[in-house]
Amino acid sequence: MQAIVLFLLAGIAEIGGGYLIWLWLREGASWQYGLAGAVIIVLYGIIPTFQSFPDFGRVYAAYGGIFVILSLLWGWGIDQKTPDMYDWIGGLICIIGVSVILWAPRT
Repeated sequence: MQAIVLFLLAGIAEIGGGYLIWLWLREGASWQYGLAGAVIIVLYGIIPTFQSFPDFGRVYAAYGGIFVILSLLWGWGIDQKTPDMYDWIGGLICIIGVSVILWAPRT
């Protein structure tokens, strides 16, 4: 359960921080958006260190799959861009990949 919470927190920090920087640089929002986004991106870098998985590469690979789903949800909820069937199929493929990376039996 802790792993899932950390994946979600990191995903929100990464996407949220990136979104604030996007608003600053692409949409003309004030520099405070960029600064807040940068601080949040730094937090994103710290959150994964609390994961119990021992391998940096596997943890970040798994985050990549989780971020795909969170990005679709962010775009749907924040940007009002409804994901289509192919978005959801791709997201499902990513979640299956994350499951294999994290929980496949290894010797």
